[in-house]
Amino acid sequence: MCGIVAYIGEQEAYPVLIQGLKRLEYRGYDSAGVSLNSRDGLSIFKCKGKVSDLEALAETNIPSGLTSGIGHTRWATHGPPNDINAHPHASGNHRLAIVHNGIIENYSELKEALENLGHRFISDTDTEVLIHLIEEFQNKDDIQLEDAVRMALQKVIGAYAIVVMDKNDPDKIVGARLSSPLVVGIGENEFFIASDASPIISYTNKVIFLNDGEVVVLEKGKDLVITNIHNELQYPKIQELDLKLEEIEKGGFDHFMLKEIHQQPETVSDAMRGRLNAQKGWVVLGGMKEYIDRIMNADRMIIIGCGTSWHSALIGEYLIEDLARIPVEVEYASEFRYRKPVLSQRDVVIAISQSGETLDTMAALELAKREGALTYGIVNAVGSSIARLTDSGSYIHCGPEIGVASTKAFTGQVTLLSLMALSLAKRKGVISESYFRRLISELETIPNKIESILGMDEKIKWIAQAIKDSNNALYLGRGYNFPVALEGALKLKEISYIHAEGYPAAEMKHGPIALIDENMPAVVIATNQSAYEKIKSNIQEVKARKGRVIAIVTEGDKDIKALADYTIEIPLTLEPFTPLLSVVPLQLLSYHIAVMRGCNVDQPRNLAKSVTVE
Repeated sequence: MCGIVAYIGEQEAYPVLIQGLKRLEYRGYDSAGVSLNSRDGLSIFKCKGKVSDLEALAETNIPSGLTSGIGHTRWATHGPPNDINAHPHASGNHRLAIVHNGIIENYSELKEALENLGHRFISDTDTEVLIHLIEEFQNKDDIQLEDAVRMALQKVIGAYAIVVMDKNDPDKIVGARLSSPLVVGIGENEFFIASDASPIISYTNKVIFLNDGEVVVLEKGKDLVITNIHNELQYPKIQELDLKLEEIEKGGFDHFMLKEIHQQPETVSDAMRGRLNAQKGWVVLGGMKEYIDRIMNADRMIIIGCGTSWHSALIGEYLIEDLARIPVEVEYASEFRYRKPVLSQRDVVIAISQSGETLDTMAALELAKREGALTYGIVNAVGSSIARLTDSGSYIHCGPEIGVASTKAFTGQVTLLSLMALSLAKRKGVISESYFRRLISELETIPNKIESILGMDEKIKWIAQAIKDSNNALYLGRGYNFPVALEGALKLKEISYIHAEGYPAAEMKHGPIALIDENMPAVVIATNQSAYEKIKSNIQEVKARKGRVIAIVTEGDKDIKALADYTIEIPLTLEPFTPLLSVVPLQLLSYHIAVMRGCNVDQPRNLAKSVTVE
């Protein structure tokens, strides 16, 4: 869950690294560092804090004319965030430097063995152990850097994306990956390596996504070489990125999260583009075509995800069971992978991940594949590991999501699941043609309806002011909106640090009602036409205990408006699509509360965007 960037070429390396680290800071921001290479030795600068702190440390001390270097933003796993644990780490002889994302699971055993050989360590990190291991192989056999890297990685258990440099060979850098992303950028007489494409796109759109177990050697004036860790030559495919620089900039908004909330009319529309035509009456997902018979005849679907993706998976369960009449189970990927799930070739396992790199989700997919299940990925990041690991899948086409708290990816995932449910329902003939037409016509209107909700931003900001000092909050929803209650509570927790819980509204009486008092706001999603009276009763129960109620209601609602302290009206839609609308005011509410509390909205404490470690 760290950001890696490296450069070798004709340019000054330091500005490239710093710009890249700023674009990767959402991946890790406990500490940052760079190492620059010359024949006079390694120049390493690193410190606890943000990239701006690194700049302040390094700006007057950076040697000029250095054209190769590596950089890192850290999210701490082994050892606290401090100057010593920050990357890059040097070998004992200060000949080598490394940046690393991932976890070396057997680092304790390796460290003990290396200490017995005379190595001494100054940090708490597993990464320092790895660079000492590479040093040991290099010194023992007097071999080239790439050979020492390959030999060391054969001794490693765990996940890694690494880039290594050698002061004795300043015109070379070596990268490798296993279960953690690494992409190589190919420019004119220059190369880049990064955790994702955001630091690269300013310079080139030609990239290679490294596969698990691959090692890349980049040398000035030479073609890149990719092998596996057994030194067998690989033949990579060069891809062209469809990514624009403005997509990874704030575009006039105060925060990336706010920009991404306001992008949702566009991103939901993009998720549907070319896949739905209400006028002609069709829904098509290209990723389903090859396996459509197997999907339609599946005994069940199992949807796996983590965090926000798990919440969208829950909505997918409602959609697919309601519309397509296929049994669905939803699993936390982290739990699914460690128990013994009963799987067969008649199961379809759908993995949802914004980054496409979530380690637990990847491990769960590998388990499903071993058991013969069909695997399908719903991801945002093109070329990501899950996109390549699954049998088939669909991109949500939301563009880069920089804010750590997911917003537009959630609505993109729900849109994609809606399309999947509609496509299957139509093919299976389990809904009438008239209802199918109503549904797809309504889905096409959702982007405009989201736009109208965004127009209520000032009112939502006013409501946020009234509850920003609360220490706890309760989110309640029924049916399709129960997962939205979970998602709303998660957003508030993530970015404002207010404790919040999402519950099925009917479950309030089974415990959470004990917490209700005048200091506990209850956010109630009250748009369900099918359970309207029940939700009214839930609100009355909260009010009877002096609770404050913020209700999300359908435009024109009078009954709940009379009961609630605050109401936010959203446009009327068909019930399966209410999550696409009801979640938007909850995103804005969390955002404004967090800003008012002085929180770092885009980089909340202890969190990173892409969870590539266990």
